[in-house]
Amino acid sequence: MTPADRRRGGRGPGIAAWCLLALIAAARCVGAEDAAPVVLPAQTAPEEPARKVGTIEPVFVRPFTAVGSGRNDGNPVWSRSGMFLSFERSIGDKKEIHIALADGLVFQTIYYLRAAGRDMKFFFPGVVEDISYNAGISWSPREERFVFMSNGGEGNYDLYVGDMGGAPVTRITEHKEKDGQSDWSPQSNTIVFVSGRSGKGDIYLMDTGTRALTRLTHSGKENLYPQWSPDGKRIVYMHGNNENHDIAVINDVSKPAESVKALTAWEHDDIRPVWSPDGTKIAFYSNFNPQGDPRIWSIMVVAADGSDPAAGDGLAAKAVAIDVVPDVERGPAWMHDSKRLVYVKNDRQEYHPLYVVNIAERTPWLLKTDTKMNHDVACSPDGTIAFRAQVDQWDQIFVARMKE
Repeated sequence: MTPADRRRGGRGPGIAAWCLLALIAAARCVGAEDAAPVVLPAQTAPEEPARKVGTIEPVFVRPFTAVGSGRNDGNPVWSRSGMFLSFERSIGDKKEIHIALADGLVFQTIYYLRAAGRDMKFFFPGVVEDISYNAGISWSPREERFVFMSNGGEGNYDLYVGDMGGAPVTRITEHKEKDGQSDWSPQSNTIVFVSGRSGKGDIYLMDTGTRALTRLTHSGKENLYPQWSPDGKRIVYMHGNNENHDIAVINDVSKPAESVKALTAWEHDDIRPVWSPDGTKIAFYSNFNPQGDPRIWSIMVVAADGSDPAAGDGLAAKAVAIDVVPDVERGPAWMHDSKRLVYVKNDRQEYHPLYVVNIAERTPWLLKTDTKMNHDVACSPDGTIAFRAQVDQWDQIFVARMKE
């Protein structure tokens, strides 16, 4: 846990937002380096030989906004076109969403409060004592609207839709159980999200026009982090219990039970799947590694159509990077060409540097940013990389660009 995390009340990334659908994987990831040593039998897959590491000198690396203290910025999210970049700013227990142009000019802040059963359209900082937590933005296809999760200063999490430009937001879920982890379809006005209203974490669809709900999962397990495919036809998600999650795809949302396809089904924990921009592959984190140490995480890449092995040595061979720092908020960061991934290497001596890996060659390249304690990587459609790094023990957003 970093000093910045301690300022957040001892909560690491990916945990603070949600108690009911506790992000089990995130909790283990944050505390992994403090766990007691575990001795396990060797895996069937042999250790890979050490690969030569090259170095990439970026075209530029710079803070996205002015560097400041007393607050922590994280979880950058590019809009679909790359015109906008949002990030979350924590000041004490408060969390607000900032939306900026790609050049760093912040033009909209989301900090939503409700009081006495009515919506508050504005507030005066320092006057209202309620604490609101706002996170998890996702843009509509044309980027004129967005969905996010908020407790509205009241404690329970619901989904809200806002408009670019600062019009009052609209609450679209009103259930006593928590709703979150929403993703807006890139092709329609349908949102997929996770709700605790079934007693477990289940996945639902909502039409933003009619507010009609469709439940997609009935497995009795936790179903978390759904994400639409780029063509808006399929949904990938993670499901499981306790310390073992697997990855699955719903290929037809009109008949989810009949069209679900398991991409993994083994003893290792697989979390936070993300589609490649071309929709042909899915990357996710797994605690499979040749050393057989559940504290070491890898990035796996499999075919989205389910044609790759779902277990055993065949799936183990799909590891493209080993000993990484998982980003549970966003998942692995695809470059726009669907051929490369940007990730954080679990290397404390080098302050968790950024690496780039070509998934075909599997050769790691150090991205020389000279930043420390990197995390929260996100790649724009034009190739610009946004990430979180520490300056004087406070989290800041940086952007970098590589030569093509």
